[in-house]
Amino acid sequence: MRSIGEMARDSGLGVSALRFYDRAGVLVPAWVDPESGYRWYEPEQLEEARLLAGLRRAGMPLADIRLVLAGWAGADADLVRGLLQAHLRRLEAGLSDARREFSTLRAPLDHRESPMTSSRPASVRLTVPAAELAAALDAVRFAAGGDPELPMLGGVLFDIEGDGLRVVATDRYRMAVAHTGTDGHDGPRVQVVVPTPLVDAMRALLGGAEPVRLGVDGDRVTLEAGDRETAGQSLGHDFPDYRRLVSLPAGRRALVDVAGFRKALETGPVRAGEVREQDGVPCDLSVLGIADGGTVTVRDDGDDDQNRVAVNREFLLQALAAGARDELIVEFGAPTAPLAIRRPDDEETFSILMPVRLED
Repeated sequence: MRSIGEMARDSGLGVSALRFYDRAGVLVPAWVDPESGYRWYEPEQLEEARLLAGLRRAGMPLADIRLVLAGWAGADADLVRGLLQAHLRRLEAGLSDARREFSTLRAPLDHRESPMTSSRPASVRLTVPAAELAAALDAVRFAAGGDPELPMLGGVLFDIEGDGLRVVATDRYRMAVAHTGTDGHDGPRVQVVVPTPLVDAMRALLGGAEPVRLGVDGDRVTLEAGDRETAGQSLGHDFPDYRRLVSLPAGRRALVDVAGFRKALETGPVRAGEVREQDGVPCDLSVLGIADGGTVTVRDDGDDDQNRVAVNREFLLQALAAGARDELIVEFGAPTAPLAIRRPDDEETFSILMPVRLED
């Protein structure tokens, strides 16, 4: 017989999902240890579990999944085919509705579109402390996107305004913002999206103590550090208005010891192999809560408490590393609100992570 862990690994369903489908009477284990409550499955149940995982990924409602599995077990091919076709028709109708809605947005979108060059003067040059710029890039680089369908997210936004420079990166599921001071620019706001290969080349030059010189000349971005220089073309795309995206409702805050919190994440309960909104890529989820005393806990995913939030564990570990502090502030509100990681001594450098819905 297969343990629940082996079943999860081989079927594509998380352990918590298998528990849920047991409680729902959809995929009931062959035997449950009366003392430990541990679930065991017959080898032939693996086929049903894989079918269930596929139907789940296709978005089939639970009521229909129950009937499909019953028809599958009873070799009722007509029932299974009918249910699959009905769900496919619903998906196609939904896609058709979405296409109609999107088509109505094209005209106003074209009307609102503004050329990227409107925020780029002919030439801008300023100096930036090398160590501050290095720290800022380190704080945001992990959040840069890599989806070829969204090339505007495949870089880091350099937002120059007044005597400050903000660098911002996002891949939709996480966003990081950092700030550093500048000298030499007193003109209008300038925004340029620097592709990640050029960002990495810039970071490699930031090992010295002397300020570096940052230049923007149309679509060309240059960084000079002493007698060394790197330059390249910026991305010719608009970047999302990050200021709207980081305006979060007030949430509960807790100061965490990063080393201890990291250990709790790495050794604590995890919801493994889940597939949700994040590009359909399986990821391990950590479910977090804040205790009454202000302590962040890594919780058992079976705990049906609304004061919790589930996040991609790898993303959270990366955000903790990018925070570059022994202590960080973890802030979250409702299960559907983003989780924020902030520095106690620097409110302008932070990252936010989108939550992952826990439906079962």
